[in-house]
Amino acid sequence: MYDITAMGELLIDFTPYGRSEAGRQLYEENPGGAPANVLAAASKLGLKTAFIGKVGYDMQGQLLRETLEENGISTDGLLMDPDVFTTLAFVQLRGAERSFSFARKPGADTMIREDEVDADLIRDSYIFHFGSLSLTDEPARSATHYAVSCARDAGAIISYDPNYRAPLWKSREEAVEKMRSVIHDIDIMKVSDEETGLLTGKDDPAGAAGVLLEKGVKILVITLGSRGAMLATPKFSVTAASRPVDVVDTTGAGDSFWGGFLSRIAAEKVKPAQITRDQAEQFLHYANTVAGLCVGKRGAIPAMPTAEEVRKALMA
Repeated sequence: MYDITAMGELLIDFTPYGRSEAGRQLYEENPGGAPANVLAAASKLGLKTAFIGKVGYDMQGQLLRETLEENGISTDGLLMDPDVFTTLAFVQLRGAERSFSFARKPGADTMIREDEVDADLIRDSYIFHFGSLSLTDEPARSATHYAVSCARDAGAIISYDPNYRAPLWKSREEAVEKMRSVIHDIDIMKVSDEETGLLTGKDDPAGAAGVLLEKGVKILVITLGSRGAMLATPKFSVTAASRPVDVVDTTGAGDSFWGGFLSRIAAEKVKPAQITRDQAEQFLHYANTVAGLCVGKRGAIPAMPTAEEVRKALMA
């Protein structure tokens, strides 16, 4: 049985890395994609993970397959398509903050079909995780809804990260509609404080939590940037401050946090409706520690910390 199976985008983040002698921007090729980042974090923390998605049958697609394998992530559900290119994201850094430009018209990740989804992987998983970028285009949108239905029917815990990237949607209105369309199926959900308004119409964390919990979400985590994170359930809410760290690159920060959090849910076999206040506080602290270690390095997947690195940080 897999602890976590994730479905969605697997891509290359081209991250600024200085300038050439001619003054041109140089870019470093970093494997990424939010669902894959989450799996990489969990895998390095000792969890058994699997990925479902599509890349191109090209240089970047091969690198991504090898990267998953090197990080202990099963690629049984990964397809390589010779008819489309692997999705690319070009990252611009201003200080520690990021903006993105995507080569995805279409990208391979948007072209996975319902009949290509490895349903057996989902049925054999404790947690099934996906993000909202799988909902931007067909056929990936329908394939994602199918995968969610498989997870629900199998009794897997369903995790959702509505990661808003404006350039990938036709309009803000479409993004709101599609990102909200799956919430009724979700057990565990992570949302940033910048996305609460999109998903609920309420910008304050407490108000947004009330809306999402009323829709059936059992565990809601709202990340609050440098202020840490808030976790809410129908029974209680807790907050955890982030650890002061020297930030090198925030790429993958939220994904490392979520990989750390889900790893505790899976490792301790916690049912979302039964999480205790003590567990919630411990899991948030653990996840904040994972994220703090991640942002101290460049890239996303390459920056994910090991279980031993997290253990030492927790003891420091």
